[in-house]
This record gives sequence, C-alpha cells and structure tokens, in this order.
Amino acid sequence: MLEFSTTLRVRYSEVDPSGFVYNGHYATFYEVGRTASIRSMKLSYKEIEERGVVMPLIYQNSRFYSPAFYDDLLTIKVKIAEMPKARITFYYEIYNEAGKLLNTGENALAFIDKQTHRPLRAPDWFVDILQKEVDKKS
Repeated sequence: MLEFSTTLRVRYSEVDPSGFVYNGHYATFYEVGRTASIRSMKLSYKEIEERGVVMPLIYQNSRFYSPAFYDDLLTIKVKIAEMPKARITFYYEIYNEAGKLLNTGENALAFIDKQTHRPLRAPDWFVDILQKEVDKKS
C-alpha cells in the first residue's frame, strides 16, 4: 500500500453560509491530494497525458464526520491500496489541525487512450513507477 499526505488551507470561497466547507469542495480536496501524490512520484497529469493516457473519474464516494471551517489547515491523506489494472482507486482521509477525522472518501479513475477514447490497462510504465514507490517504502 502506498500512502501520501499533503496540506491545504480552507479558503473563504469554500465556505457556505452555514460557516462549513461546502460538501462539493471535498472532491477538489481529493484532487489536490491525488495530484500531490502523483507529483511526489516524479510524475504529473500533464506527463501522463503527453504519454497518450487520460484518467477520467468514474466513481466517487464521500463520508462526512465533522465540518471544516474557513482558515482550517487540512491534512489530506491519500492511499493506493492495490496496483491498478484498468482503473486506479484512491482512498482519502481528511483531518483538521487537531488531528480530528473530518471526511473519508474514495474515487476511481479509468485509464483511457487519449486519441481513441477507448479503455486500456494501466500502462506498464505507470505500474513500474508505482512499484518503485512500494519498493522504496518497504
């Protein structure tokens, strides 16, 4: 299993009139965590797309435990539990500065050929990068 972590400070525009972070912003928080995770492996979405692969979201689930508020510093933990095949699944936990669990979620992205728009298996080069990370953390 691979685990990554990044932080994000809640902006005023992400808070609804109740004072809570609007629930729709958690999808963006997941993307922030996912993008940071991929970058920590010396890879970027731009590079993935330049290699002819796009990764659209095909599934997302979220569970809320406590609200986040304006100016909270959130820690977004991202886990990849299994090697991808035709899709990759990311698991998320979001904590506030006090270490309180606020949200959990998961989403899956498919591997799609950029030109044909047809599904494909996870490219070998992508799996190799993930495996090197697993080996490094073992």
